[in-house]
Amino acid sequence: MKRALGRDMAGGFTLLEVLVALTILGLAIVTLMQLSSQGLRLVRLSDDYQQAVLVADRIARATDVLQEGVDAGRAGAFQWQRRIVLVPVPAELTPGAGPQLRLYALSVVVRWGSHRTLELATLRTVAEAVAR
Repeated sequence: MKRALGRDMAGGFTLLEVLVALTILGLAIVTLMQLSSQGLRLVRLSDDYQQAVLVADRIARATDVLQEGVDAGRAGAFQWQRRIVLVPVPAELTPGAGPQLRLYALSVVVRWGSHRTLELATLRTVAEAVAR
């Protein structure tokens, strides 16, 4: 065996080197576990938003716009509120002959959890019957 600077160079690692290596390995494992956990939380949040969009879309599609108003309901873990408001249309945009069109703003707000909210908004037109 060779001797360097008065020390035997037998193969192997010192206790300090092993402890440093185990510390680095432990930190790497903890970091990977936190990243995995965060990824799972984001997947769940994404699923909640996707379900909220489906609820809002279903409520909006099932709406027959007849008059202004607000109504609310519940769909599973989601609470929703539908608001219909008549939007004034400038006179220069209304046709002179034929059925008159009314423009409604439809918004559906879906709430879930402690502070999660999603709003879907759209415009709908309704043709008024021509009075004879």
